[in-house]
Amino acid sequence: MSNSIQELHTQLARSLTSVVFGTDAAVRNISIALIARGHVLVQGVPGLGKTLLAKSLARVLGGQFKRIQGTPDLMPTDITGVHVFDESRREFVFRPGPLFADVVLVDEINRAGPKTQSALLEAMEERQVSVERSVFALPPHFLVLATQNPREFEGTYPLPESQLDRFMLRVDMSYPDRDAEIEVLRRYGGRIAPAAAELGELTPVSAPLIAAAQAEVEAIHVAPALEQYVLDIARATREHPRIALGLSTRGALALIKAARICAGLRASDFVAPDDVKDVAGAVMAHRLVMTPEAALEGVGDSALVAAVLADTPVPR
Repeated sequence: MSNSIQELHTQLARSLTSVVFGTDAAVRNISIALIARGHVLVQGVPGLGKTLLAKSLARVLGGQFKRIQGTPDLMPTDITGVHVFDESRREFVFRPGPLFADVVLVDEINRAGPKTQSALLEAMEERQVSVERSVFALPPHFLVLATQNPREFEGTYPLPESQLDRFMLRVDMSYPDRDAEIEVLRRYGGRIAPAAAELGELTPVSAPLIAAAQAEVEAIHVAPALEQYVLDIARATREHPRIALGLSTRGALALIKAARICAGLRASDFVAPDDVKDVAGAVMAHRLVMTPEAALEGVGDSALVAAVLADTPVPR
């Protein structure tokens, strides 16, 4: 069962971990988001390889790739596009922005202002862009990979809750372990060329393999008790005294999708509670808004997810 799901993850892991070391857990979550056609938010301090990981994934997936660099002066029309007057045709013509690509990397998304961040909402949810009363469709496999620095860093803006909810998963990157960091120094320490020079050597994954993996997910069974378990988790976040904004219905749906793919990765034809727990942190943590008291006490969103899971009864 789920041979295509496992094969897709194996190919992604082989390619990505050959360029960015010590990212096995991050690559696994990225595989889940790719199969579910979800967008990915990569978070971590500067210098850990977030941008390189995103660019590597774009190269592996193929298709048209565009990059948007988040800056405070970035305007919505800089990413969506704008109508300009064509002298030869004597009419206004739409010139699409970088959002019109198969894979879009938004680097340091939280350095862009809230107005520009909100311009991504329609594109991420409906895969279309509205500009001056006209609607333009985005590619069918449109995928946003966004990187961000921790919100307490200078020059960053917190992402709107509505936009955070549109990222299926958040991938947290921390400092690599010693062995992985030694490998980084050995591979890139003596080179003048940047690490990105090796992207051309990555082997792309085939579109039929992605389609086959997505089709296999549909056959993975979700028991009614498991659906109730996910809703119990969502309700627990909404009623938790330290959480001001809990898991949305979109978030509960993402949790079910991710758990099904997690089951496929272990070659199972049904979803178990452990599959839900396995992906809960990546799916839920960035969606939870803590109360001011919890924020002042330094309570982390991942710790809140762990507390909710511990307090929610697991179905037999």
